[in-house]
Amino acid sequence: MLAGLLGLTAYFLPLFQSSATPLQTSGGGLLNPISGPTQPFTVLLLGSDDDTKFAQDQYNTQSMILVRVDPANKQATMLSIPRDLWVPIAGQGYTGKIDTAYQKGGVDSAIATVQNNFHVHIDDYVWIGLKGLVKLIDSMGGVNIVVTNPVMDGFYPNDLDGSNPYGYYRVALLPGPVHLDGVHALQYVRSRHGDLRGDFARSERQQQLLMAMKAQASRLSISDLPDLARAMNGEVKTSISLDRMRALFSVLGQYNGSAIHRILLGPPYTSEGWADGQSVVFPDWDRILPAVQQSFP
Repeated sequence: MLAGLLGLTAYFLPLFQSSATPLQTSGGGLLNPISGPTQPFTVLLLGSDDDTKFAQDQYNTQSMILVRVDPANKQATMLSIPRDLWVPIAGQGYTGKIDTAYQKGGVDSAIATVQNNFHVHIDDYVWIGLKGLVKLIDSMGGVNIVVTNPVMDGFYPNDLDGSNPYGYYRVALLPGPVHLDGVHALQYVRSRHGDLRGDFARSERQQQLLMAMKAQASRLSISDLPDLARAMNGEVKTSISLDRMRALFSVLGQYNGSAIHRILLGPPYTSEGWADGQSVVFPDWDRILPAVQQSFP
């Protein structure tokens, strides 16, 4: 469900492209809509199931995606990190699934865990909850996707608006071109049952939704900004400054699909197994680190 985060950045692009004058910030400064960043930067995108099963702001990060933007070469890289990756958790003194880092130590632990294990530097983060993604996609008018890998899930969590956050219901998305609203787009990227590739297939669907939202963002204008602001109220947390946010929107809008490199850490980079009585994903760092260093120098 984190797949909407890159779409969130692309959403604002028409606002900055359509404005001929600098934008006033809450601090009184001016943002020049023409200039952009020149140095590469990396953002960690985090998504959580923030329903009532969890204490406030103590959520597992069901999705983690590293995004590196290279303005000079007009290229971007997306690296999806499996939620069950078995790693040392920064500042917590234990080895566990990487999705528990945010729950145990907040965003600082999540960032440090990724940095320590993948040997990368993270400049900023963005966190989004379930309803935030749904509202964002609905405010965009939905997205167009070609479903190549059908979703047949008899145990999809009924925790968005249901009275029982531990309940389930059945969802199905069949192959072919579809137009999805927010709820169905969330089902597409969040479902993890009924697919032999498990979380690896889900990571692929998340990246696919990112690209679909980027395409949909080109149809938006400055008049859509109030709806977006209302939709995202309380559902997004970020460390990105207004200057960097504006720069990110501007840069990503220049990229087409061929300029965005997508990395999934399935086999041979990882293997599935058991640790502490639970199903986990073991990393092969001898394979992962060279690939990461090449894309995230």
